[in-house]
Amino acid sequence: MATAAARRISALLNRPSRLLSHARNAIAGNEIGRYSTAAAVEELITPPVQISYTQNLIDGKFVDAASGRTFPTYDPRTAEVIAHVAEADGEDIDRAVSAARKAFDEGPWPKMTPYQRSLILLRFADLVEKHNDELAALETWNNGKPYEQAVKAEIPMISRLFRYYAGWADKIHGLTVPADGNHHVQTLHEPIGVAGQIIPWNFPLIMFAWKVGPALACGNTIVLKTAEQTPLTALYAAKLFHEAGLPPGVLNVVSGFGPTAGAALASHMDVDKLAFTGSTDTGKIVLELAARSNLKPVTLELGGKSPFIVCEDADIDKAVELAHFALFFNQGQCCCAGSRTYVHEKVYDEFLEKARARAIRRTVGDPFKKGVEQGPQIDSEQFKKVLRYIRSGIESNATLECGGERVGSKGYFIQPTVFSNVQDDMLIAQDEIFGPVQSILKFKDLDDVIRRANNTRYGLAAGIFTKNIDVANRLTRALRVGSVWVNCFDVFDAAIPFGGYKMSGIGREKGIYSLKNYLQVKAVITPLQNPAWL
Repeated sequence: MATAAARRISALLNRPSRLLSHARNAIAGNEIGRYSTAAAVEELITPPVQISYTQNLIDGKFVDAASGRTFPTYDPRTAEVIAHVAEADGEDIDRAVSAARKAFDEGPWPKMTPYQRSLILLRFADLVEKHNDELAALETWNNGKPYEQAVKAEIPMISRLFRYYAGWADKIHGLTVPADGNHHVQTLHEPIGVAGQIIPWNFPLIMFAWKVGPALACGNTIVLKTAEQTPLTALYAAKLFHEAGLPPGVLNVVSGFGPTAGAALASHMDVDKLAFTGSTDTGKIVLELAARSNLKPVTLELGGKSPFIVCEDADIDKAVELAHFALFFNQGQCCCAGSRTYVHEKVYDEFLEKARARAIRRTVGDPFKKGVEQGPQIDSEQFKKVLRYIRSGIESNATLECGGERVGSKGYFIQPTVFSNVQDDMLIAQDEIFGPVQSILKFKDLDDVIRRANNTRYGLAAGIFTKNIDVANRLTRALRVGSVWVNCFDVFDAAIPFGGYKMSGIGREKGIYSLKNYLQVKAVITPLQNPAWL
């Protein structure tokens, strides 16, 4: 870990990403009031779950860190410590990689039939359903997202994702390839080996599923590092995997910090594949560490500054609600958030008035309370960062329509914030804020909005709101992004690929495309003697 790249790696190694069309219905509803201060004045609900797993899971056993060190993990509602978790460093990564290597080279997992592997994935999905409420409560407690969002949308999606990948396990195969001359040619699709995976804090279990599902379906073994902000649910899920019959060493879960555990995993010489979700800046460092070690292939799902385009023919009430959801969902902590709201000049004033009113109505409070739409930001660092961007917007002469302040005096709650008269060169229109800050920009025509929407280093997603199919088709093809939602947003499914153009990442997750991340293709050629046919 003495390389310059390892020294430069920041704690942002676990900075986020990414969801869910179902969540809009799961969390919509009751108002607590204008920028509710419920989080500050009411008694918080005690989370209905016990914390059972705080050690690293290596070779099928929960163990302390080699150093004996632990680190605190916090409740973002209060900034109070809820548990101390084993702090992995380079030695723990070595142990976890060694266990994964042994499980791949000598263990039963790669030698099981694909159908046998699929049964374990299906049993795990059943256990996720059985423990749905506990997993959701733990996710909300450690992350701050609304419990209704977690329990009704996110945890059910996890069991769905693993059933999807269980279905793929026995359908991965090579080809017979015709070639010139007397040769039989076939391709084999082989597991790549030991996969290192680093997940973010904004959707801990969803990202766990996106990475672990395809890797296991392809027959690989895994060392997964959690985000230090949210280690608890991945450890719980890993325990359920072993209850489902997963052999020891196949899935190892460690918790720790980017400069130590993350850098050690990214640069480990015995890791065959790396997958990372987080910020673009940290993704560059991860890629460099992978290249400087053993040139392991890397999948990156990184940042975004997604345009949400409201055309002049839009139903304004529906467009306002969808744009609000696209930005504010999950406290604005989504890599694909529609964080640049472009509105046609003919409907801009009406849209702005209604968008402001909708933001004021948004309910902020204890995420365990029914009807709350917005909980706290993840931690002090993110809380302060969002407030800095709000100050930047004000200082840049954007118009603060509403919000801009913290809610209460405890925890990391921020008022839903709306800026108008935003210009493309302002930081709030260029940088990924990752918070509840909506920037509303005006455009003249399609040529104007296409040029401006594409004028960014990111290319993760985009939203289009129009009744005109020709307009939708033109924008869909013109926008340089990995996902385009037309008259919808954040629609995710196990089969739909997700990933970005430009500096939003490399590769795709979910769907059939994700399997390619965890497979090697081998060509096998043998001569044919006097073949009856070629």
